Amino acid sequence: MGHGWEGAVLKLLRGKDFVFTVTGTEVVNDRLRRLHLTDGGMLAVTGTHPTMWVRIWFENAGKPHQRGYTLVDPDPEKGTFSLEFVLHEGAASDWARAARPGDTIEATVHGSEFTPPEPAPAHLYVVGDAASLPAINSLLDEMSGASATIWYETAHPLDDQLPMRLDPARHDLRTVPRRETGSGLLEEVRSTLPDLLRTHRGTDEFYVWVACDTVTTRSLTAYLRKELSVPKPRVKSLGYWRPT
Repeated sequence: MGHGWEGAVLKLLRGKDFVFTVTGTEVVNDRLRRLHLTDGGMLAVTGTHPTMWVRIWFENAGKPHQRGYTLVDPDPEKGTFSLEFVLHEGAASDWARAARPGDTIEATVHGSEFTPPEPAPAHLYVVGDAASLPAINSLLDEMSGASATIWYETAHPLDDQLPMRLDPARHDLRTVPRRETGSGLLEEVRSTLPDLLRTHRGTDEFYVWVACDTVTTRSLTAYLRKELSVPKPRVKSLGYWRPT
């Protein structure tokens, strides 16, 4: 399958193409399907980092269609990883529902990056949703020595039953039902985060990571930088999907 103009742009930007092979499937619940794959040699070339994601290519009405997915438990020595698909209508979910061992899928690696904050934070402030849950889990795994406050937006009755790698002794999970295209999450973070950040005033012992819909992510990032004056090295944000 050709990758159209998006693929041509990624090729000019030196994106690297690989073919993944499905080795197993797992139904987590009616909302989430996990696929196990081999990497087609990718991890030996790229290495790994927390929240690492790849662009998976699907066919949608005869046209190429790409979406980003976070690697779950990548193993460079074995050349394996998993992908988790939050199920809804669309080409990606349709492919995930039908996938069987032996099926292949094309992917491009470009745009995923993560620079661990220095010094390592003692506390994480994380804002995300079901789409960014695999990345949240990888971040919690990587910074296992840090405590965390997590605002988790739910848009489906099963979202709060998805697997989150929490340590109740160190992680404070705050579930926020989605409303008005993300305004509820924005209001909740704006009303609670300033007081929490005051405990770190003048220090580098915290880190803020935001990954939800593009509109909410953009608003929160501007709020953090302009109104709360959070230093740029202490913030990482990425819009994971576009609201319709």
